[in-house]
Amino acid sequence: MSVTETIDEIREANLSYLMLAQQMLREDKEAAMFRLGINDTLAATLQSLSTSQVLKMATSTMLLFRFRFEDNLILGMLNGYTKEKTMSPSHAAILMSGEPAAAFA
Repeated sequence: MSVTETIDEIREANLSYLMLAQQMLREDKEAAMFRLGINDTLAATLQSLSTSQVLKMATSTMLLFRFRFEDNLILGMLNGYTKEKTMSPSHAAILMSGEPAAAFA
């Protein structure tokens, strides 16, 4: 994959993420904040973005989202490499709910 293709993929991912985040926040703000790992201030900011602002932000060459965890245990639970596969996603959600929401500065 060339650098240009990578940048195009990042921009597409950014646009998809921003649009999904706004849709989730419109439908159920509290659930969206939990799933996105964001606080109320950031949620309000994302909700207030106009279409042109979303498009402008999406053109960034840096990913606008990041993993909510840096823990191999959670990663293992989410990708299904545990003995008890039916409880892994629930257990991972419980562990991730204890992580602080992203700060907006």
